[in-house]
Amino acid sequence: MPFSKLGLSDPIVQAVTEQGYETPTPIQEKAIPLILAGKNLIAAAQTGTGKTASFVLPILQNLIDAPPVRAKRIRALILTPTRELAIQVDANIALYSKHLNLTSMAMFGGVDSEPQKERLIEGVDILVATPGRLLDMYTRRAIHFDELEILVLDEADRMLDMGFIADINKIVERLPEKRQNLLFSATLSQQVRFLAKTAIENAVEIAIKPDSGTMPKIEQCLIPVDKDCKSALLSFLISENNWDQALIFIETKRGAAKLVSQLEKRGIKAEALHSGRSQAVRAQLLEDFKSGSLKFMVATGIAARGIDIDSLSRVVNYDLPDEADDYVHRIGRTGRAGAIGEAISFVSRDDFRNLCAIENRLGEFITRKEIPGFTPRLAIPNSDVSYAPKKAPKSGRRKPLKSRN
Repeated sequence: MPFSKLGLSDPIVQAVTEQGYETPTPIQEKAIPLILAGKNLIAAAQTGTGKTASFVLPILQNLIDAPPVRAKRIRALILTPTRELAIQVDANIALYSKHLNLTSMAMFGGVDSEPQKERLIEGVDILVATPGRLLDMYTRRAIHFDELEILVLDEADRMLDMGFIADINKIVERLPEKRQNLLFSATLSQQVRFLAKTAIENAVEIAIKPDSGTMPKIEQCLIPVDKDCKSALLSFLISENNWDQALIFIETKRGAAKLVSQLEKRGIKAEALHSGRSQAVRAQLLEDFKSGSLKFMVATGIAARGIDIDSLSRVVNYDLPDEADDYVHRIGRTGRAGAIGEAISFVSRDDFRNLCAIENRLGEFITRKEIPGFTPRLAIPNSDVSYAPKKAPKSGRRKPLKSRN
């Protein structure tokens, strides 16, 4: 089915076509007609399935004939967990609305608020914002919500993980009761469903289950290695395999800076992306990484959902994340747009419990690959198929894994 059959106008279809998209993804095919019909919606789909376009395109369509927005007012509000994601969503809005007379902006903390405050004076059709900065602007009377028509909670599960529930509730309490509500999430955990109950009434729920046709093509492997040999292993893989680019995930800011220094000593240029760097630096690093001028970026989890690159070759989990869902979001940065991606995870003995949780979440074992010269002194046991995290989700569980010989 082409986009033109979903009820989108010619200027929007033209903009989508110019981006190289011919047919909608399953989440877009299901969500767009419902949003155009004014329904409240709760939608679940994995990373990389086109969730952003599934709500941005119908919002643009519904706002085409809206009267000019007044000063300090907005028509649609999209809440996101991170500034990187806010910037990315706003960039997509700009692409999809290039043939329309609609305005948008991204608003987030960590930068001077005055330019954002001045931009709001003229009013904005679509505002993409992080919760904290939005509340700050509201208390300073830089923005009013009385003309808001549409609320989107984007990456709702991530916002809850980051502790934004109180801010979200404060924002929702200040919005007009008559509005359209849309919630998009990679998972519909118990906490997400609770949020949906408090913020969204009479919602239609859709969930896109990944299949062989929609799942990113990602070749996963894990490499057993001692902690003190990780940086040497990474350098070896980069040099030996002549890697063109890699996004390397690490748990701490201090660890990111240390790894960048270690790589530099081995003649490998890399940069660190984390919350301790200024917004201007982070924005430039993302731009350089997307353009390919920066080949290796060491990032803390803040970048897991803020980087959208169709041609990213590989992701490296230098440190395994504590949460299994975070692993899914991390590797979802590669294998996009039909390309085959590579996800490599370094695993030491201390990572065993996290590894078991991840494999249970995936519903499959990850292929193990030993690198000569880096065999760990402490062997990694075979995965414990009976292991489950203490707070296992009540919905969306995979079938139990069969034992591996």
